[in-house]
Amino acid sequence: MAEERGPVARLIDYFADLPGIGRKSAERLAYHVLGMSRAEAIAFADAIRAVKDNLRPCKTCFNLAEGDECVICRDPKRDRGLLCVVEQVRDLLALEEAGGYRGLYHVLQGRVAPLEGNGPDKLTIDRLVERVRQGGFREVIMGTTPNVEGDGTALVIAGRLSGLPVVVTKLARGLTMGASLQQANREMLADAISSRQKL
Repeated sequence: MAEERGPVARLIDYFADLPGIGRKSAERLAYHVLGMSRAEAIAFADAIRAVKDNLRPCKTCFNLAEGDECVICRDPKRDRGLLCVVEQVRDLLALEEAGGYRGLYHVLQGRVAPLEGNGPDKLTIDRLVERVRQGGFREVIMGTTPNVEGDGTALVIAGRLSGLPVVVTKLARGLTMGASLQQANREMLADAISSRQKL
C-alpha cells in the first residue's frame, strides 16, 4: 500500500501543476508558504477561495466580475463608443496595464481553432454581434493574437459585423507575429492600440 503523501508534498504537487511552474519552482513556492505567518497563509488561501467562490463572467463582456457586471462595464468614464475584442481575460488585463485605451471590451473566451475543435459557436461571438447590433459603438477593435488563428477569428467576426454601422479595425502590427498580447511590453501594446488599422 502506497504511503499517503504529506501536506508539503501535496502543496508542491499543486504548485507544480500550475502552467510555467517546474518542480524546483514549485518547491520554492511551497517553502515560501511554509515561511509565511499563519495570518499571511490564511489570507493567501482566502484569496484563492474568493476567486473560485466570487468571480464569474461579466454578463455583458465576459470579463471576470464579482457581481453581474465587471468594473470596466460599470465605469461611467469609459468611452462607450469603442469596443476592443480580445481572446482571453489575460489579454484584457495586458491592454489595461499598457494604458492608453479607455473603451469597453468583449472577451471571446478563446479563438477559432478548427484543429482543436473550437468553432465560432464555442466563443461569445453571437453575444458580441448582439451588443454591436444594439447600437452605440462607432468602432470595434480586433485585439486577437497576431497569428493564423487570431487573424482567422478577426475575419470571422468582421464578416459577422459587415453591414452594421460600425468601423472594424485591428491592432497595428508592431506586435510580433505569433506573440500573445500578454507577452508584449506596455509601450508596444499602447502603440498597437493607438496605431490600429482598418480591417
